[in-house]
Order: sequence, then structure tokens, then C-alpha cells
Amino acid sequence: MTYQDTIDYLYQQLPVFHRIGKKAFKADLSNTIKLCEHLNNPHYKFRTIHIAGTNGKGSSSHYIASILQSAGYKTGLYTSPHLKSFTERIRINGQTIPEQKVVDFVENNQSFLEELKPSFFEMSVGMAFEYFAKEQVDIAVIEVGLGGRLDSTNIITPLASLITNISFDHMDILGDTLEKIAGEKAGIIKHKVPVVISEKAIEIEEVFIQKAQLENAPIYFSQDYFSVEKSDESDLLLNISILDNSKNSTIELKSQLLGKYQLKNVLGVLKLVDILNQKDFQISEAHIQDGVSKVISQTGLKGRWQILSENPLMICDTAHNVAGISQIVESIQKIKYQKLWMILGFVSDKDISSILQLLPKEANYIFCEANIPRALKSEDLKLKALEYGLIGEEVQDVNHAIEKVKSLAKTDDLIYVGGSTFVVAEIDAL
Repeated sequence: MTYQDTIDYLYQQLPVFHRIGKKAFKADLSNTIKLCEHLNNPHYKFRTIHIAGTNGKGSSSHYIASILQSAGYKTGLYTSPHLKSFTERIRINGQTIPEQKVVDFVENNQSFLEELKPSFFEMSVGMAFEYFAKEQVDIAVIEVGLGGRLDSTNIITPLASLITNISFDHMDILGDTLEKIAGEKAGIIKHKVPVVISEKAIEIEEVFIQKAQLENAPIYFSQDYFSVEKSDESDLLLNISILDNSKNSTIELKSQLLGKYQLKNVLGVLKLVDILNQKDFQISEAHIQDGVSKVISQTGLKGRWQILSENPLMICDTAHNVAGISQIVESIQKIKYQKLWMILGFVSDKDISSILQLLPKEANYIFCEANIPRALKSEDLKLKALEYGLIGEEVQDVNHAIEKVKSLAKTDDLIYVGGSTFVVAEIDAL
């Protein structure tokens, strides 16, 4: 099989969450355990960091991987979903898994996969673990796909865990209250494994404390140890001054990842690095600064407050829930522009009413849809948005929408593209 034949085969054979949604989610770990047993349990052969959260887990995973790379460690990174190519999910020192390795994995295990019938995500977890083991990584940063407790990645016992922001998303699977969602994320907390919580929230912190006590796991709320003194954006970098409360000293960081929401992520990352250093890692302040300043170039991250053009300024972001979009709106308000254009598309299995309420009514809207079965039809989105005073037109394909807006926008306008990871993934200029 060619690489494309292999990917087509996997899409046809295995349930794929990003295409069909909840029907592809397996609410237990049995398939992953069986697959990894078949692969001789590769996840026992390298050290790991486990990262969960509603928003921020992807950025935090890339920050940590980049810092570890800067410190000289051979670093695996497993994330999802991918934007352009499946190979983005599995990286070592920023380099994606070779396409031939994907083909080899499927060909070598095809009969077992057809017998087990794992989900696409379960299969990709097994592939990542085997690849990291064979390549003998020093450590791998493993991002949870969905939730935590029943996520396929949750068969690992990491050196440390990190839980980022908790907010409403995938409520049909994870629960309809923050406490229920936090309970699912807290499922990655393991016996005696330290856990860092990036963002302290009074209504759910007890969920994490109780789970940590149950597992006899040390728990650290990063805001108790670090605080942001000031931040600003200049020269396409986010400049952050952070006070280390324990040392009463300041660390200056320049982040390639932009957006105010990165400030909370960075605090969790710093505390997790502290824990790694307590476990005999050698990560200096210079390594942290280098890793944060090169996080995109060293790990290949795309789609996080990414600038696509400057005149007019066009930005895309994969934020797709209330907490993420509210941060986007806040960031947009800090930019000087003449007119605001928003190109948006969403998935159909999500209540977007709360998101639409947040969006600025004065913006010019173009409604589009991703080319996946889960996509909310652009004409339905246009009608739904109208209920909230958001007026615009539909252009089904995101790239056609971008072309249309660019033909109308002036150089001092602002264009934002987002609403769904899958809309961002289809941007040609990404």
C-alpha cells in the first residue's frame, strides 16, 4: 500500500472521531490494552508526561516538548487531531513520523487490527507508542485526546501529569457540569504521580484535590508558585515576565505562541519543569527560554493564533468552545483595526448558542463549513447566527471565503478564521 492508500484504508476500516463524532469514542481502555499487548507493551519502554485539559493541552504539550528538546532530550510528542497530515500526531524532536512507518505499522498489524476493530484514535496511540519505543526516545509528551479517565492514552504511568483549563466541551460524552468534566480529566491522576493544575478554579479545585488524595499523588496549583507580572505582544512574539514566588526572582520569556490564553498555560509548564528537575532532569532557565521562544519552529505546531498575512492582518485559531472563543474575542479587542471580518464554521454536534452570544455584532461574517460529515451546514449556521444579531453570508469552502474577504478587505482591516479545528485544517495558507 502507498501512504495515501493506508490512510484511506484506516478511514474506511476504523471509526474516526473527528469525522463522525461520539459514535467513534470507545468508553473503555480494553482495545488499547489489547493492542499494546499485541505490540509487546511499548509504553513501558520510555518515560512519559501526560497532559489533559479542555483548552491549552495542545499548546502546553508543545511548550514542554520544545523545552525538553532545547535541554538535549530526544523527545516524542503525541497530539491530536492533526491539521494537514496524520503524521503530525506523532513526532520526535519535531519531526513527524515517516509516512513509510505508518504504512509498515498497518501492514504488519493489519489482520490484528481487522480482528480487534479499534477506533482510529486507539490505533494511532498504539502506533505512537511503538514508534517511540523503537526509536528509544528519552521521554514522550502524551496529550490526551478526549477527557482523560477513559482516553486511550490513559494506560501510561507518567513521571508527572498536567491538567490545563477546564471548561465546557464534549458535554455529551464528558458530562454537563464543570465538576463532571473535571472528574473525567482528573482520571489521569495516578498513584503517587505528581500532578500540576495550570489554572485554579474555585468551583472545581476540590475535584482534583480529592482525586490526588485518593491516589496519594502530590498536587500543585501552578498559580501558587508562579505569577505573571506583565505581558505584551511585539515583533510577533508574546513577551512575558513571570515571578517565581519560591525564588523571588523573575524569568523573562518570549513565546512564539501568541494570545493572552498562553499566560496560564506557561505557568503550568514552568511548574511541571520544576518537577522534572526534581526527578534528575537537567533543564535550565536558558533551556526554558529557548524552548518557549522556538516552540513553533521546534515542534511544528500550527493553528494557535497563527498569523496568515499582515496586510490585512489575518489570524486563524483552532479555539472551538466557549472558554477558547471568549479568549479569542478578548485578544481581538486589543488589536487596532478598521473593520473586523470573521470567517467561521462549526461542527454540528455542539451547542454553539453560548459561543454565538460572545461574538461581536459589528463584525462582518462569512459562514463556511469543513468538508467532514460532522460539519454544521453553512446555511444552518447563517440562520442560527442571525438569531444572535450576527449578520453575514455563506461561502461553503473556507478558502473561497478567504479569497472573497481578501478581495473586500482594506489593508488596515482584521480577518479572523476559526470556529473549528477542521475549518482551520482546510486553510491552504496554513
